[in-house]
Amino acid sequence: MPASFLGEVFGTMVLILFGNGVVANVLLTQSKGNGGGWIVITTGWAFAVMCGVFTATALGSPGADINPAVTVAVLIRGGYDFGTAVMHIVAQFIGAFIGATLVWLTYLSHWEVTKDPGLKLACFSTGPAISNPVNNIITEVIGTFALVFIIFAIFSANGATGGNPASGLGPYLVAALVWGIGLSLGGPTGYAINPARDLGPRIAHFVLPIAGKGDSNWGYSWIPVVGPLIGGSIAALLANALGM
Repeated sequence: MPASFLGEVFGTMVLILFGNGVVANVLLTQSKGNGGGWIVITTGWAFAVMCGVFTATALGSPGADINPAVTVAVLIRGGYDFGTAVMHIVAQFIGAFIGATLVWLTYLSHWEVTKDPGLKLACFSTGPAISNPVNNIITEVIGTFALVFIIFAIFSANGATGGNPASGLGPYLVAALVWGIGLSLGGPTGYAINPARDLGPRIAHFVLPIAGKGDSNWGYSWIPVVGPLIGGSIAALLANALGM
């Protein structure tokens, strides 16, 4: 098994464990973090990205995509062959499912005492503040475009790291980027900006025996998959056109 496969599995697992974990901490009844709010959630997701990137690189995935939208963008830019891209995407979905399962186990005592099924679903997958498919997908396209385009800027030869991820700044800068996206653009849809981050845990929500969980909202599920893939692809094409 290629090392990059394991890196993507475990990196995405850590991403979801910390990212969905902070949502559960803030939303679930009788959690000590209950009511912590949006700042806590966005900060937790920033740390989740940082830890996921470090884990992925340590286990053999130097690009540390942990996001199919990033993987597709790198494929468009010629950084991967098709087989490697598919392998990474499969690994990311596996890791996301495992991470969501670990969140479920961590908060096992809290699902039954939390009566609102919507809050339980939010600990696994995203949903819109105002349901409007056109507006919601535009939001996900813009958010993921910002993520991928600025990642390319960070790692550009002209960027802050001088094109050298070994400088050690990369994971911190990407974490800060995700924090900024959450603070600035996350309100309309909960900023999935990552198909694996949303669909993998949504599948976990569907199959796990979560007390009183309700519906998994499959009608919305295509938006946090398609939107990020479009946004990441546009970012890759524009980065190529601009010579980044």
